[in-house]
Amino acid sequence: MEVDGLRRAYDAVLAEVDAGGFGPPPPDRYSAEQIVAHLIASDELMREATEAVLAGSPYAFYDLDEVHRPELDELAAECGGLDGLATRLRATSDRLVALVAKLGAAADTPVETHLREGFELVIDEPLPWGRTIDLHARVHLPRHLNELRALRRRP
Repeated sequence: MEVDGLRRAYDAVLAEVDAGGFGPPPPDRYSAEQIVAHLIASDELMREATEAVLAGSPYAFYDLDEVHRPELDELAAECGGLDGLATRLRATSDRLVALVAKLGAAADTPVETHLREGFELVIDEPLPWGRTIDLHARVHLPRHLNELRALRRRP
């Protein structure tokens, strides 16, 4: 698990969000606001899990691949749209990266993990928490980065 890689993955997503110019999503896909809201919600769960690992408490981590759109829309409205969501994502990602930097040997702590990234990645077993963080940086964040790029309006 590499903290710098996690930060770089977030920086790429945030740069894409800052670039703006997103069009409407295809049917049954998230809008740019919903993607960022999903990442904020994921960050909060990952923060809770990381804090539990650091405290030596048991924890089960469930990804938020199936968060309901009304919940994401509510978070987007609460943040005031995409700019507010970007500000919030900066804060949640900064907190998560800072906590991950403190893990050290605790990164090997097994955490009951339930992840689904489309059809390509399905995990339903204990994983070292550092491995879950690594999957977040190498699979989850890039997946949503690609979704944001696909939403960019074409001239």
